[in-house]
Amino acid sequence: MKIINSQTFNAYFNIAAEEYLLDNFDSDIFYLYQNSPSIIVGRKQNTLAEINLDYVKEHNIPVVRRMSGGGAVFHDIGNLNFCFIIRNYSDMPEDSFDKTGFEKYTKPIIEVLQDLGVNAKLEGRNDLTIEGKKFSGNAKYIRNNDLLQHGTILYMSNLKDISNALNVNPAKFNDKAVKSVQARVTNVSSHLPIYMSITDFTSILIEHICLQYPDSQLYEMTDKDKIAINKLIERKYGTWEWNQGRTREYTYTNSIQTKGGNLQVSMIVKNGYIEELTFFGDFFSAQDLDAFERKFQNIPHSYDDIFTLLAKYPAEEYFYNISSNELLKIMF
Repeated sequence: MKIINSQTFNAYFNIAAEEYLLDNFDSDIFYLYQNSPSIIVGRKQNTLAEINLDYVKEHNIPVVRRMSGGGAVFHDIGNLNFCFIIRNYSDMPEDSFDKTGFEKYTKPIIEVLQDLGVNAKLEGRNDLTIEGKKFSGNAKYIRNNDLLQHGTILYMSNLKDISNALNVNPAKFNDKAVKSVQARVTNVSSHLPIYMSITDFTSILIEHICLQYPDSQLYEMTDKDKIAINKLIERKYGTWEWNQGRTREYTYTNSIQTKGGNLQVSMIVKNGYIEELTFFGDFFSAQDLDAFERKFQNIPHSYDDIFTLLAKYPAEEYFYNISSNELLKIMF
């Protein structure tokens, strides 16, 4: 097993690296990484329905979609992420481990914590908990004959940021995409009998994996690896199409009170693009709104794209006492 401890806090790189390692190595891999503040959304989630867009934009937080399913999670450098990539997964005997559960590849985390005096356990479908509070969520992805299972470890994260970044008004969206469930969470560090840095904890975890897998060897990514991962970011993980546009059809509604009156919007969005849009309310229009509404058709439901459209067609030309900023506010 190759053990890789990432040397970057770049979320785009670390999430793209998981796919690169899955597709380009023959050996089993244990990949560890930390990300600067970022939001990682599940493969089948509606990104805009999972995040607090105002907070994300204000703090310039990257939003990256991963390969696996499950809910949205907030990462910062106080959160340690682990990823197992196991080859020939489907060829393993049925009695070797639970092929549908998460026990085998969360067990090392639990063992390390229990050795450190922390009563961690696997509870529910895919959560690791301490005293009933969640510190780790886990997900998996199977491609061909290989398994990728990864999870978070809230070690000393800013829990307030988690709530702020993922706090969104669910009434805005009506879709079939899976919504994240905000659970009671805790940091591992607050349960340790003595202080231990996340770096020291990472070292102990690596030592434990080396004992479990005697053929383990540390691996440092080469320049060739890094170039290939950066190309994958350009092609996929750094794009709007993957991170936000890859959504099922959803209906978005919202309303605000303006100087020009009550303003409501209703949109049908498919694959990230606005299919239909209608403004409602007791406002007064300055010219034909039907023509204005048609300008939004086939435009991505993306803040930057709507901002660009409104720079070309300002709201002030179509509404009395309603600004483009107010339209931006109501549409996200």
